[in-house]
Amino acid sequence: MSTDTVTVHILDKDYCISCPPDERANLETTARYLDGKMREIRASGKVIGSDRIAVMAALNITHDLLHRQEGVSFEVSNTRERVRDLLDRVDRALTTEQDERGV
Repeated sequence: MSTDTVTVHILDKDYCISCPPDERANLETTARYLDGKMREIRASGKVIGSDRIAVMAALNITHDLLHRQEGVSFEVSNTRERVRDLLDRVDRALTTEQDERGV
């Protein structure tokens, strides 16, 4: 599989990163997102130093990801429960209909 070298600009520095050609756009979008998060942290003035800003950005992004995964997990569980309830209702309705028909 071939790879391209893509230069991304994050917090005033250029980074050359190898990636498959079909992942280039995703890498560039990801780098812009990270750059934006790091700039927000730097602009807050609460964190000084590129390394610390990078760690804070990584922690914030990871926190957001885990929070979203928990939300999705809850929604999946809730949806499964609703589907089970609907299936139970259908089963009861079919059983009642069969009983009324004498089947």
